[in-house]
Amino acid sequence: MDVPPTSNATQTCKPFYARTRFLAFALAALVIYAYGWRVTQIDLGVLVKDIHLVRPLVVNLLKPDLVAFETEGRTPEAIFLLNPNGPGPVVSGGGPAEGTLAVSPASGNIGDRVTVSGRGLVPNSNGRLYWVNAIEQEFPLGEVRAGPDGSFVREIVVPQTARGDVQTVRAVFTWRTGKWHFSETLKLCGEKMVETIFLALMATTFAVGVAGPLSFLAARNLMTRHAAGRGIYYLVRTLFNVLRSIEPLIMAILFAVWVGIGPFAGVLALGVHSIAALGKLFSEQIESIDPGPVEAITATGASPVQVVLFAVVPQVVPQFLALGFYRWDINVRMSTIIGFVGGGGIGFLLQQWINLLQYNQAGTALLSIALVVIGLDVASARIREKLERST
Repeated sequence: MDVPPTSNATQTCKPFYARTRFLAFALAALVIYAYGWRVTQIDLGVLVKDIHLVRPLVVNLLKPDLVAFETEGRTPEAIFLLNPNGPGPVVSGGGPAEGTLAVSPASGNIGDRVTVSGRGLVPNSNGRLYWVNAIEQEFPLGEVRAGPDGSFVREIVVPQTARGDVQTVRAVFTWRTGKWHFSETLKLCGEKMVETIFLALMATTFAVGVAGPLSFLAARNLMTRHAAGRGIYYLVRTLFNVLRSIEPLIMAILFAVWVGIGPFAGVLALGVHSIAALGKLFSEQIESIDPGPVEAITATGASPVQVVLFAVVPQVVPQFLALGFYRWDINVRMSTIIGFVGGGGIGFLLQQWINLLQYNQAGTALLSIALVVIGLDVASARIREKLERST
């Protein structure tokens, strides 16, 4: 007599995507991601519609200030009044020998289109236009080029950044007169990158020196055999978790107030956070050691300190060194953000250049950071590989 298949057998025969449990999970995931899409206000259309806003920034970042030439320049200026009933064109700039600049009309409101014209400039020279508001904030308007007769005409829009009554339109024209040399921006980036590398090195060394001993107290296989050890284990683990939950950026703000703005604040911020991160990683390495040597040395009547020194330490030192080098690599990258809040290093320069809209200089800093990070990543990977082979 044939026995009809049970519901469980029928369920087993179904493909996974047709099972009730999978469909329930898929529906729940769809609801979660739909709500997440709404909460985070994702709008992919804006990426295409407003790409023109970020294009000038990206173009300047991709033109880092690496080399410079001996140059001469002229900087004519013209006044613009935020007043719809102002006078006609206003010309300034030091006279015809140095070039003149005119804005027409010379008054108006934000969003108005005005014409900027230059005369008496070096033929075929390149320049940039800037809008300078009443509080001396300078904003780029774009590039211009003088024609064979030393003149140019360019239409611009009065920007939203105009503040105060009296505005200035400035044209900066430069041309080469000598040989090339490394730019001052590149030299300054080189100095700050050296500071950044050693900032991360000192923070990592400090962290390894503290996290190493503490990690033995946070290892479950070493500390949970007795009540006192179990209490120490949970205390140290909690300390690591608390310190890891605080972002280095917040710590940098705290230490910048405490010890002042500079690389020392960055060393302390990265060092404290690295203690927690390395302490957790070190303790996990200790928990994964081979228990055989520990049991053998314990059977000889060795003290707990002797067990750690002769059975645990030899097994974890290569991993500790590999993780330390990896953390140094991480700290170099993190130190660039630490500099934004006064932690020293190249991040401090990068933040200033971005605030001043000097994107060519910022591009030089980003290029320097990328090259150093790539170099350290390759070096640390090889060192970790050799250490792992030696185990």
